[in-house]
Amino acid sequence: MPSSRRLDAKKARHRKRGSVAASRTVMPQGSLGARKARSAERRQAILTAALDEFSARGFEAARLDDVAKRAGVAKGTIYLYFRDKESLFQELIRAMLTPIVGTIEAMGQADLSAEKLADTIIDLFVREIYETRRKDVIRLMIAEGRRFPKLAEFYYREVLSRIIAAVRVLLTRAAARGEISEELAQFPQIIAAPGLVAIIWNGLFERFEPLDVRAMMKAHVDLLFARGRAP
Repeated sequence: MPSSRRLDAKKARHRKRGSVAASRTVMPQGSLGARKARSAERRQAILTAALDEFSARGFEAARLDDVAKRAGVAKGTIYLYFRDKESLFQELIRAMLTPIVGTIEAMGQADLSAEKLADTIIDLFVREIYETRRKDVIRLMIAEGRRFPKLAEFYYREVLSRIIAAVRVLLTRAAARGEISEELAQFPQIIAAPGLVAIIWNGLFERFEPLDVRAMMKAHVDLLFARGRAP
């Protein structure tokens, strides 16, 4: 066989072996989707376990070994998703509270009356925070923020500052319409004050005296906005 034909035959055999090897390494689409789903499940299991562990022990005393045990994974698996305990805590904040932040920011784009704004915020707080485990994340920040300023800074940047900005826009519009005082529009924190009281009360005193959070927040808003006041 001439040398050129031998060379062509050799190249053909290499191409064939290469194509066979490639076909063995290509993962079926269904298998890839299943792997992604399992990865997402493990990540969520770690976040849930982290919330349990942080809530039980506090940020400083919580150990990644115990988080892994709660999640049913090896400790090394945590490092596939999170750099360290601090980044795990930060992602817990982001995953739990960013959807709420987005909802409030979307409200800032709407032209809501002061009364409608108050009712919407009360319903959102009770339904999406107080009646869920999101309140545990906020309680953790209240308890741990002073001792861990980096976590407090992260929480302020990712959550509080964005909520305050959105609510301030809404309150400023309401003040311009004469629905509330201009002083109130300067301090959106006042609107959220009873929510923080409710979270603290729930953690410490709920077993002694259950609190009707929705009714308390409505009473607070009535005082602020003078709703129900006799002319």
